[in-house]
Amino acid sequence: ADQFDNLDKHTQWGIDFLEKYAKFVKERIEIEQNYAKQLRNLVKKYCPKRSPKDEEPRFTSCIAFFNILNELNDYAGQREVVAEEMGHRVYGELMRYSHDLKTERKMHLQEGRKAQQYLDMCWKQMDNSKKKFERECREAEKAQQSYERLDNDTNATKADVEKAKQQLNLRTHMADENKNEYAAQLQNFNGEQHKHYYIVIPQIYKQLQEMDERRTIKLSECYKGFADSERKVIPIISKCLEGMILAAKSVDEHRDSQLVIDCFKSGFEPPGDFPFEDYSQNIYRTISDGTISTPKQEGMRIDTKTTVGKAKGKLWLFGKKPKGPALEDFSHLPPEQRRKKLQQRIDELNRELQKETDQKDALIKMKDVYEKNPQMGDPSSLQPKLTETMSNMDQLLRVLMLPSLHCSPEGSYTDDANQEVRGPQQHAHPSEFDDEFEDDDPLPAIGHCKAIYPFDGHNEGTLAMKEGEILYIIEEDKGDGWTRARRHNGEEGYVPTSYIDVTLEKNSKGAVTYI
Repeated sequence: ADQFDNLDKHTQWGIDFLEKYAKFVKERIEIEQNYAKQLRNLVKKYCPKRSPKDEEPRFTSCIAFFNILNELNDYAGQREVVAEEMGHRVYGELMRYSHDLKTERKMHLQEGRKAQQYLDMCWKQMDNSKKKFERECREAEKAQQSYERLDNDTNATKADVEKAKQQLNLRTHMADENKNEYAAQLQNFNGEQHKHYYIVIPQIYKQLQEMDERRTIKLSECYKGFADSERKVIPIISKCLEGMILAAKSVDEHRDSQLVIDCFKSGFEPPGDFPFEDYSQNIYRTISDGTISTPKQEGMRIDTKTTVGKAKGKLWLFGKKPKGPALEDFSHLPPEQRRKKLQQRIDELNRELQKETDQKDALIKMKDVYEKNPQMGDPSSLQPKLTETMSNMDQLLRVLMLPSLHCSPEGSYTDDANQEVRGPQQHAHPSEFDDEFEDDDPLPAIGHCKAIYPFDGHNEGTLAMKEGEILYIIEEDKGDGWTRARRHNGEEGYVPTSYIDVTLEKNSKGAVTYI
């Protein structure tokens, strides 16, 4: 019984130790999780919060630091993997096993107690039969003494003697029966006791021993799993660290210097030598007054600037500000920086226009599918989105035609810009150019077109049209997205090429006679 109590205490200690280790693993997991979280917050804190339009110079030293932050973020992810692996493979396994261990231990201890209770019951039965046999023997002895006393007593009657003899025989018989019962119970108890101490209890002890050994093995496995959880991510962590080394090696001081040069390059010419001014003879004034050609040249130059200035004033958004993207002419920047910014803006607008054009094409195809297969959808449901897309394209085209987008760094228009805005420039000032061209013959029609979508034509130089309207084409699209067209009444202007279905006449020399 003492050994059984000792095993009871030891197995309970084993479970307590296992749960203590499980608590240790849980706290280790929390450290890992907090470490990963702090690393991620650190990366987030120092990551650049730049918008897509931010054009901060991408120095190699900055790029390297951002790459190191990315690698550190990946490293933090591996710490989370360690925590997850420990939680699943070690802590979760320990808690599940602890529950099973408690159940098994309880079962073995109950079996041991039952065996002990059964042996105690057998002992009580044996002891009771023994005590009963002892009592009957004493009663038989008393009956023997009583019979002998009466048998030797001369005054006793024969009947008393006979009665005492019968009582003796009865007690002797009872004693013999209890003797047999006691012997049987004693033999049974000795057998059960032998079975208890040599079979039942050793078997329970063996089961408790195996259970405790399995607990020890489980702890060993979890110790290994605890280390393996971290060892498994070491290759990936090594790659993260290698990535940081590569980032460090990618720093190029010469490239960074070139970026600084490109960023701050102004495009201004260095100042020329200051002329010597001899005020005593007023040389420059005399030359200026005596020169006939100079005022004419200066006057021409001024007129040209004035004309351009006027054109700028009138051409600004074709007389109206677009509802589309806001425009910045970057006039506050040096010429070289202004050129770069304007080119970036043009590229951005072209990308937006291409995106809207692709969407328009997709909507037209879908509309065509719906018209051919009504069960797939309602064609009219696509019209609002189509109208919105066409409106967006119209606005983008207007902005792309602005002269302020196509200025050279010095402020004059480039050749490409003149091409792109040729329509509106030619028609922006009818009052200035009508006299010059009013006697010219109108341009011949080279084809015709049908309006697929309506166009408001509010801007100067453009021509309004209704959906389905037929127009003459007098000048093809030269790559800027605009086609020059004429109505039957002779009214001319530019229309978006994407809004019309064009049919050109081969070898056409005059106006198209059919439409």
